[in-house]
Amino acid sequence: MKKLFSVFAALLLFFFNASAQQSFSLPGKWRGSFPLKSGGEIPFSFEIKGGSAANATLYFINAGESYPGGSVIQKGDSVYVSLDQFDNLLALGISSDQSLNGFLRKQNGKGTPIPVTASKKIITRFPTTGVKPVADISSRYDVVFTNDSGRQTRAVGIFKQKDNALSATFLRVTGDSRYSEGIIEGNLFSLSVFIGSSPTLFTGTVNADGSITGNQVGLRSKQSFTAIKNEQAQLPDAYSLTALKEKEARFNFAFKNIEGKLITLDDARYKNKPVIVTIGGTWCPNCADEAAFLSDWYRKNKNRGIEIIAIQFEVLNDFNYAQQQMSRFKKRFNISYEQVFGGLAENAKVQEALPALEKFISYPTTLFINRNGKVNKIHTGFTGPATGKFYTEFIKEFNAEADLLLKN
Repeated sequence: MKKLFSVFAALLLFFFNASAQQSFSLPGKWRGSFPLKSGGEIPFSFEIKGGSAANATLYFINAGESYPGGSVIQKGDSVYVSLDQFDNLLALGISSDQSLNGFLRKQNGKGTPIPVTASKKIITRFPTTGVKPVADISSRYDVVFTNDSGRQTRAVGIFKQKDNALSATFLRVTGDSRYSEGIIEGNLFSLSVFIGSSPTLFTGTVNADGSITGNQVGLRSKQSFTAIKNEQAQLPDAYSLTALKEKEARFNFAFKNIEGKLITLDDARYKNKPVIVTIGGTWCPNCADEAAFLSDWYRKNKNRGIEIIAIQFEVLNDFNYAQQQMSRFKKRFNISYEQVFGGLAENAKVQEALPALEKFISYPTTLFINRNGKVNKIHTGFTGPATGKFYTEFIKEFNAEADLLLKN
């Protein structure tokens, strides 16, 4: 009798799970969440589009931006999202309540998997109570971040608010934090951002004097910050932060491209031409924003006689790995200029590979090289679309520098 009951129970469970899988639907808007060891969570929003499990794409949603994450495949009660730009994978199981539970991990299975959950039942990123904000904090701010060791970093904070909805980006000399989205209720706010790597949470308090105190929280790190309203807040000149050891020396290098061919500025394609060289990595969000800009810019301007080369420094010092990531990067951003592999993505390694640099502090760093192989200017970091006026100013300055290269 017990055996018959066990068989019946197993059949019942089988048919229940089969029914749940048949009624499960991937397309639509979802709310994801990374639990924090210290308590709380880092929420994120995404949407899956596509008519079938074999032809679906995940898009990360942050402050109105829809960022392509990767292809989605459903196999039985499992869902896999290939986040190729960051060599990551979302491996998720379908629960009986139609939610998803699993891990964010490297595609090769190495490293520590990060727990993640997702649901379509509640898609609001942060829970709301209906409390009205104490003020509209839309403005530009002077910001100082302080890490656990006491090291401080200056930034410019750009906050935009409409009723309880809040978005922000923090611009440092190395680049911006892209689009973060959240809410403000009373004098408290919460913001988060995630596009496939390094989920980040910002929480803060609006003080009576209009200043802000808060924290930036990642899965393995935490920084505090203070922000003072200043509509004229600026960072140091991005063209003054990186220099060459010998200003008048010719700049050159020799690195392999995707096909394994050695590329130098002495090649016929680049000789006696102005060349824009960007030092970055396919894993770097700001480098991705720069690639989106440069790819379009190059298509429109290459016939003027100017070239671009991207030197990619990767998380592994392995050419086969770099070849894979550069190929993915090329496809994603429709890149038609050359990419070469520089080595391991460590600042000291970048300086070893490019000894002409006096120092290296940011991915990306962009060099404007004239027809004689000499560097006219070096731009540190990248101010992306999330920074608004800063991005507009960058494009204006970039075009001016490119025009100057072409005239001389």
